[in-house]
Amino acid sequence: MNIDWNTEDTYWKTNYRTRPYASSGAREYDYYRPGYRYGYDAANRFQGRRWEEVESDLERDWDRYEHRGQSTWQQMKDAVRDAWDRVTGNVPAGTKR
Repeated sequence: MNIDWNTEDTYWKTNYRTRPYASSGAREYDYYRPGYRYGYDAANRFQGRRWEEVESDLERDWDRYEHRGQSTWQQMKDAVRDAWDRVTGNVPAGTKR
């Protein structure tokens, strides 16, 4: 799937509240946006690899991700995975894992 970040950003801005981790409404889109961007970037960087192969690298590198703000990997992991799955087509966004 070859989608640009602006298209993905628009998608997630519209759909993030449908995700279990964001459905409570406690946080706005801008909180999750770094996770979606990181997942998008990772899916493009690690094309052809499975999530299970790269998850530990992504977790390790999260603290160095310039756009992460104050969020931790544990807080963003589900958003990262959602974006990864959407870009790679592994699991349709909106389905439960």
